[in-house]
Amino acid sequence: MPADDLPPLERPASCTELFNAFTAIALQGFGGVLAVAQRGLCEDRRWLSKPEFVESLALAQVLPGPNVCNLALMVGDRFFGTRGAFAALAGMMLLPLVIVLAATALYAQFAAQPQVAGALRGMGAVAAGLIIGTALKLAAALRGSALGLPLQLALGSACFIAIAWLRWPLVWVLPGLGLLAFALAWRHTDDAGRVP
Repeated sequence: MPADDLPPLERPASCTELFNAFTAIALQGFGGVLAVAQRGLCEDRRWLSKPEFVESLALAQVLPGPNVCNLALMVGDRFFGTRGAFAALAGMMLLPLVIVLAATALYAQFAAQPQVAGALRGMGAVAAGLIIGTALKLAAALRGSALGLPLQLALGSACFIAIAWLRWPLVWVLPGLGLLAFALAWRHTDDAGRVP
């Protein structure tokens, strides 16, 4: 759907709605909720556009802590300040914490079972597929980036090679390439922040 044909963005009515939305997102994700968060925030509720989601996620990934929790804090703060940030984070964490504690108790009893180990390997493959699917879905939002596709691919490839093949620590690769990407994007925009 072209950007001109999209309905205007909406906003949550209250902190309770924010809490409920992030609780629903958290309860739908096993192995990660990034794909569910993108669909819930951009498509279902229309609280963020895809480019806004990509920008917020990029910032959430370079901050310390879990990406989606950082994203929840930013979205909550955007709409209701500190109260909204805590409501969104509580929605993201409360019921999953209870489920994880219960699952930990069960796992301690059944971890040696081959069926349990196989099920966990299968869930890992599904989680990887969700991440790849979300990346492909959000790739279109990068078209308007100041870096351009070739430079984005080069930076993404450099990050993959440094971490996956060279086994360099993420704590050095991410800030290094992130600062380089920031500087390159800054250089490719005008004073108003637009791509000339």
